[in-house]
Amino acid sequence: MKFLKVVSLVLFLGLFATLESQAQEVGIRFGNVNGNNVAVDGVFALGEFSRVHADVSFGNDGVGIDALWNPVYDDISSSDFKWYAGFGPSLFLSDNFKFGVAGEIGAEYPFSEVPITIGLDWRPYFIIVEETSFDAGGFGLNIRWRLN
Repeated sequence: MKFLKVVSLVLFLGLFATLESQAQEVGIRFGNVNGNNVAVDGVFALGEFSRVHADVSFGNDGVGIDALWNPVYDDISSSDFKWYAGFGPSLFLSDNFKFGVAGEIGAEYPFSEVPITIGLDWRPYFIIVEETSFDAGGFGLNIRWRLN
């Protein structure tokens, strides 16, 4: 099981390093993030209406990793707000290893005067490995700095 944890971490860090060069926004996420309370948050463009929303969270004697694909990323009509929805893998690396999938739906506001984006989202988790469970309490506040 330790081998699986190490391989998973190395693969995610490789993906994260590859996407880092295309980062649009980097910041912090507060709230329930894979069982932790705070995460380093990043958004990586895949196209005009698609992106990857990734988090690395710390706390509870472990590290949580989420890499969610947001195939829906669009304007909320007649406002500056944008909404997004997506899904992707979720890992928690500690003595109590967890692997599953997470969904996400949220809205965000990119300020025009400063390169900051603030968003709120809901992220339910369906854990498959080592024990099967469902957690619907994944609400979070994202504060990110736009790099582009």
